[in-house]
Amino acid sequence: MAMEMSAEGLDGIGEMLGALEEQAEGVAARGLYEGAGIMASAIVQAAQGIQTEKFQGKRDSRKPSPEEKEIVLGAAVGIAKFEKNGSEVNTSVGYQNAGYAELAGKMVAVPKVVNAINSGTSFMKKQPFVRKARTKATAKATAAIRQSIEAAFDEIGRKYQGST
Repeated sequence: MAMEMSAEGLDGIGEMLGALEEQAEGVAARGLYEGAGIMASAIVQAAQGIQTEKFQGKRDSRKPSPEEKEIVLGAAVGIAKFEKNGSEVNTSVGYQNAGYAELAGKMVAVPKVVNAINSGTSFMKKQPFVRKARTKATAKATAAIRQSIEAAFDEIGRKYQGST
């Protein structure tokens, strides 16, 4: 017994899947940019909470000076260039390329000051403001990334909805 099978709408689904694959990298990048912006804002907000004390010469342990805090607050939190690999997109947020600032008459790298405050040193108590910002903002950033990606894919799906 010969059978014949036909399916309608598969061409439209195939086109939609092709469009999803074609645009996945750009959609992921836009979503990641949204999340990275939220994370950068959280780092700036956390930096405002750095506790300071006036520098009083060499001691065993001290808090950052107000001048060190101002260096951190004056530096821009950056979003690194995206690394794209297929549908995977990665970036980092922080002070890696924040440049230099003057501290006590000397030029110091901003990332060095940030790391000293964030991780502590043999002479400075740590204040892990970057970790606190990451912990506080991760859920919000993840939700923003997910929402952006889902909205973009829904839009692509709507374009092909009439052809299925």
